[in-house]
Amino acid sequence: MVESAQPMMAALPGGPDRPNIVTIRDPRTDETVGDYAIMGARDVEHAVRAAKRAEKWWAGMTFAARKRILLAWKRLIARRAGELVELLSAETGKPEADAAIEVMLAVQNLDWAARNAARALGRRNLRSTWLSRNQHASVGYLPLGVVGVLGAWNNPVFTPMGSIAYAMAAGNAVVFKPHELTTGVGVWLARSWAEIEPDQPVLQAVTGDDRTGVALCRAAVDKIAYAGSEQGARAVIAECSRSLTPVVVERSGKGSMVVHVDARLRDAAQAAVFGAMSNAGQNVTGIQRAYVPASIYEPFLDLVAEQATALRPGADRRASYGPMILEPQIEVVRKQVRDALARGGRAVVGGLDSIREPYIEPIVLTEVPEDSIAVTGEGIGPVLIVNKVADIDEAAERINAASNGIAVSVFTRDVAEVAAFAEKLRVGVVTINSSSAYAGIPALPFGGVGEYGQGHSHGVQGLQEFSRTLAIARKRYRVQVHLSTFHRHRRHLRAARVMFGLRHGRPG
Repeated sequence: MVESAQPMMAALPGGPDRPNIVTIRDPRTDETVGDYAIMGARDVEHAVRAAKRAEKWWAGMTFAARKRILLAWKRLIARRAGELVELLSAETGKPEADAAIEVMLAVQNLDWAARNAARALGRRNLRSTWLSRNQHASVGYLPLGVVGVLGAWNNPVFTPMGSIAYAMAAGNAVVFKPHELTTGVGVWLARSWAEIEPDQPVLQAVTGDDRTGVALCRAAVDKIAYAGSEQGARAVIAECSRSLTPVVVERSGKGSMVVHVDARLRDAAQAAVFGAMSNAGQNVTGIQRAYVPASIYEPFLDLVAEQATALRPGADRRASYGPMILEPQIEVVRKQVRDALARGGRAVVGGLDSIREPYIEPIVLTEVPEDSIAVTGEGIGPVLIVNKVADIDEAAERINAASNGIAVSVFTRDVAEVAAFAEKLRVGVVTINSSSAYAGIPALPFGGVGEYGQGHSHGVQGLQEFSRTLAIARKRYRVQVHLSTFHRHRRHLRAARVMFGLRHGRPG
């Protein structure tokens, strides 16, 4: 399988030939956007120690107090969103509109996490059984401590905010290591927090490359949240396993689409192309391939080709999308397209000549074998595969066989039947008649299945991901039939057995 081009985390320390700074360049122009220090193990350990001190203050607050501060931070980000959008565009090459949408989605998650933490994590009472009726039971959630977040390069504000906001709302401090290609946005977020609470480093950014990421994994944090390639995920998990540090992982790649015979084909084609091509195909919530029954395959393919041909990548405001952010990823896309064509796939729009660095024009492929790396590999790039199937059951079999279970979009007018179909799929999210819109629902948990993802971000599950459970049971009163003692009376046990039989032995 061809992996994403995100580098494997290296061992510490780096060699003497490694530079001491990270230089960020605009992928559209190659102009320097900023220089940042590569922090070593001591710098990271110092940040984690400071975070542990701040976490005691932060965790000691009520949910209501944390909510007030987080919402003040949210308002600051919203008021100065133009600065963040400009920096995000410069570091990723995204059109301004795409960068603005990403910032808005991130702010929505911060707002939701702040407002819903008390409901999701506050202590609540539980019902006791007949045998334990004299016990009062409750469960609540407490902070883990310090959470390390390793950021992604493709959506460097929205994706890490799915961990940062939820971890902070749960009462944790966060040490955030942004990706080396998009370091500036991570530093901006940490500085904006410091304007709200200058003396309490509940959120800090540590800058650097893969060596800094390794240092964070080794810095005795209480959990690591990682978003990125399969190769990077395996390296993070292996590194954290040495200290048994738990990890929540969101692997890169894209999902699939299933088009039913009764679907509105134009709507499905528009969603497929947007899901595949937006952000130059560098969205984990996007579409890698669409499975279409034979009876509607040709008209659907024509509509997809019509939509894709109208798109144009570039650096201007009218461009449909921007450049590839991670330069080596261009070669990954080239290998995947070449393999698909070599194995009998057919290019409907574009092809190998569509790759004109740093841009890739839209590519639509069909008849691509399921064992091609264009299907089995991480789909990062403006490439859409449209494959014919006999019916949606075959589509489900192909999706499950590929084992990249993150999301599936189903287009159909028979909405009532989708739930049963969705249960056949080994994926984390199923959407109906939309592609990536679910990313804008903060209450909806986001996570993959199996190796594609460990844990969740967003929603109640995202808040609980960065919490530890504390269950409490207390005795309320003495009972006549007391079994939890070596001095229990035989008639008490007989009475208990009679009640047990009456309660659980009868039908109904």
